[in-house]
Amino acid sequence: MLFPPEEPIPEAPSARRAPDAASLLDGLTPDQRAAVEHGDGPLLVLAGPGSGKTRVITRRIAHLVARGVAPWQILALTFTNKAAGEMKLRVESMLPPEAAGRRGLVVSTFHAFCAMFLRRHALECGVDPDFVIFDADDQKRAMKVAIAEAGLDEKNFQPAAVLSKVSAAKNQLLLPDDFRESAGDYASRQVAKAYEAYQATLARSRALDFDDLLMRVATSLGSVDSLREAAAARYRHVLIDEYQDTNRAQFAIARHIAGGHRNICVVGDPDQSIYRWRGADIRNILEFEEGFPGARTVALGENFRSTAHVVAAADGLIRHNKRRRSKPLYTNQGDGEKVRVVRASDEHAEAAKVAEAVLEAQRDGVPWREMAVLYRMNALSRVVEDALRRSDIPYRIVRGTAFYERKEVKDLIAYLRLVANPADDVACARIVNVPPRGIGDSSMARVERIAGERKIPVLEALRLAREAGVADRTARKVDEFAGMVARWRGLLDTGDPDALAAFAEMVLEEGGLRGFDDGADGDEAEQRRRNLDEVVNAAGEYRLPDDPEGPPPTLRRALLGFLQSVALVADSDAFDPEAGAVTLMTLHAAKGLEFEFVSVIGCEEGLLPHARAREGTEDIEEERRLCFVGMTRAKRRLVLMHAAHRAVRGMRMAAMESAFLRELPEANVERIGLPTGWEVGEDGPADGVDEPYVDEFDAPRGRGLAAQFPAGTTVRHPLFGVGVVQAVMMAGSVTRARVAFRTVGVKTLVLEYAKLQRA
Repeated sequence: MLFPPEEPIPEAPSARRAPDAASLLDGLTPDQRAAVEHGDGPLLVLAGPGSGKTRVITRRIAHLVARGVAPWQILALTFTNKAAGEMKLRVESMLPPEAAGRRGLVVSTFHAFCAMFLRRHALECGVDPDFVIFDADDQKRAMKVAIAEAGLDEKNFQPAAVLSKVSAAKNQLLLPDDFRESAGDYASRQVAKAYEAYQATLARSRALDFDDLLMRVATSLGSVDSLREAAAARYRHVLIDEYQDTNRAQFAIARHIAGGHRNICVVGDPDQSIYRWRGADIRNILEFEEGFPGARTVALGENFRSTAHVVAAADGLIRHNKRRRSKPLYTNQGDGEKVRVVRASDEHAEAAKVAEAVLEAQRDGVPWREMAVLYRMNALSRVVEDALRRSDIPYRIVRGTAFYERKEVKDLIAYLRLVANPADDVACARIVNVPPRGIGDSSMARVERIAGERKIPVLEALRLAREAGVADRTARKVDEFAGMVARWRGLLDTGDPDALAAFAEMVLEEGGLRGFDDGADGDEAEQRRRNLDEVVNAAGEYRLPDDPEGPPPTLRRALLGFLQSVALVADSDAFDPEAGAVTLMTLHAAKGLEFEFVSVIGCEEGLLPHARAREGTEDIEEERRLCFVGMTRAKRRLVLMHAAHRAVRGMRMAAMESAFLRELPEANVERIGLPTGWEVGEDGPADGVDEPYVDEFDAPRGRGLAAQFPAGTTVRHPLFGVGVVQAVMMAGSVTRARVAFRTVGVKTLVLEYAKLQRA
């Protein structure tokens, strides 16, 4: 049965009580009320930063229930576990505790919903119901195998680059055959071979990657009429948060489910579409009314987060974009401070100013956890970290799911994955000799060869180790390993789902990971043991979702669900708002968060906007949206910083302030530091202008370099080739030369680092 034709959960009369519709409108603005009260039919909610979109979407769900819509007929989708969890908690707090129908309410990320859908309808979707989900590291391992099987050279076709192209193809719903037919050049045709081999590798391992979750559901709904019709009958109302971030596959899923009844509400902001590099298509929200004619549009422009100068400065910036939906942005939070645009002499001075601004905010009563330093690229954090440490400022860096990327954690997860799915060759290869069992690379190569010849999983081929030519002593170790995994697997269908932590502990102990320190010292070994214990704790905290339509709960289902929850942890889920430290993170990772104090560093051409954005208007507009997102994370204090010079590949290079800074309305900005386009003569910088950061520079040596390379000197640079010195400039103890090179044009170099030679 695809979906039940009627309500799947019998309810007592007392359980049918709906929330009071009138109370759900309390405290809403007129625009928010309009969005919540909208009846049937398509609805587009254009929600500006800080406009209370989560309140609107959760109140709308509760209002639908108040109107008599059964909770199990509502599907709400978003992009992060954190957002989905918050939405579900808010909705459930508005529904009566006795409403048993809450159990059927689906508030989920796209990927988690698709994983659930595929397990429930594995046969119709052509997947194994016990599939595992490959994370980024697993995908690279699988692609390495695929590249070799496709007969390609890994030096020319690197796994990460090929995976990026394959991911883009899947986001466009291009299967391997489709991709091969569309390949118009030699490189694309070779990638098509790797794509086909990669999918075969996944199939052998009974695995899906993140993109497969979306693509399989989208293509299945599009090709299986009964599945699509049943899904549309089940989910009579579809709500999608952060709609500007949807890709083609996600658009297709929503369109297939809601295309018939047209009860779809999408909430988003084209001005915050910053994931085009991950496949997000801004056209989905800009052209929503074309896909759903007659759609109603409600704009939420009031910002409840930020003060007026922050809102006006961000609004003034984003108005320079052409591809957007105009909406008024305003706030009643008071004027607040003007946005500070600070120009420093170099990245060290910039970092020192960040520390000063953070300390100033802390003295003004802003707690550490309400401060953030944002940047376009992770590499920019290093100098800031040094400055914060020197000032004894606590900080933490948000860089994704670090815990689950640790080796010992991935080893234990691989053990559990192999137990859940004996066809998972990637997991098997990872842990067959961890801890060491004397099963070396040459023995595994023989086993893998026979597995390939007979088209069987590597774990099954381990039983044929002697036949494959593995020495008898090693073969006994292989047998012990395979037998151990088989014994564990025998417990899955009879074990209690609440015994998952005990099962993980058993695998940890019997697998030998508990005492395996891999040569680590005492402190590191203890930390590894604690990390392994934390995996067991996480298994103990996991609970199977209440799914009356699914199969009976078993230890197998619990293990698969736990592994799925680990695989689908998102980058932003690593952020802890209660941590008592300043947060350092990328602009992309900061989306959806807010802080009292925000500093955005590296606001320079080539950084923000990124150098790659020179390729076209769409790229520049996305970079401008990224800057807009960073600015609108600030509640009351916003500092935008850029440097006059920055080290690039070990050389001091002149930097140009971002054009975005010049697009800010002057009425909302206070500019501090070096004047734009400054030129420094032999007398040094003008009064009131910061000296460049000096780290053991030798002033006499600098003057000697200036004398060695006077204007008119022909010089040779190790990277830029031959050029002519146009001018030499002294700034404190730093000496710079402006050189016109034959091949790359004019560059300003710090002579102490430039390694110039007279030609």
